[in-house]
Amino acid sequence: MSATAGQAAEGVRSPADRFGLEPGMVVMEIGYDDDVDHELRDALIERCGELVDEDTDEVVDAVLLWYRADDGDLVDLLVDALGPLADSGVVWLLTPKAGRPGHVEPGEITEAAPTAGLQQTTTISAGRDWSGARLVPPRATSRKR
Repeated sequence: MSATAGQAAEGVRSPADRFGLEPGMVVMEIGYDDDVDHELRDALIERCGELVDEDTDEVVDAVLLWYRADDGDLVDLLVDALGPLADSGVVWLLTPKAGRPGHVEPGEITEAAPTAGLQQTTTISAGRDWSGARLVPPRATSRKR
C-alpha cells in the first residue's frame, strides 16, 4: 500500500466526526421530521447509541436540534434545549442550507443564540442539505441546575 493510499484511508471520516461526539455520550434530538439527514443521524446513532427525545429525564451531553424557518420561535427552542444539557454540553443547531426549503438566515441564529444564553463557536456543513451551528453556554457563567 502506498503512503498516499494509507493517508486517504485515514482521511475517510464519518459524518459524526465533525460533531465531536464520543461513544457513551447521551444525545437528545429535537425537531425530527422526514426531511432530516438520515445518513448523519445513522452515523450519530452508530457512534453514541440511540438518540433520546425531548421527553427524557436524563442529563444530556449534546442536543441535536433540527430547525426550519417555520418551526416556531428559535429562542424558545434553544432555551428548551438548555434544560437537560450538562454544564459542559453542546447544542448542535441544524438548519437547511441556503436554497433549501425552510432555510434560516444566519443572522437569525446570531441574534437568537445570545438571547437564549448561548454563544456560537463553529459552523459546519452537516450534510448535503443541512448546516450545523455549534452553540455552547459561555464559560464565564455558571448555569444553575
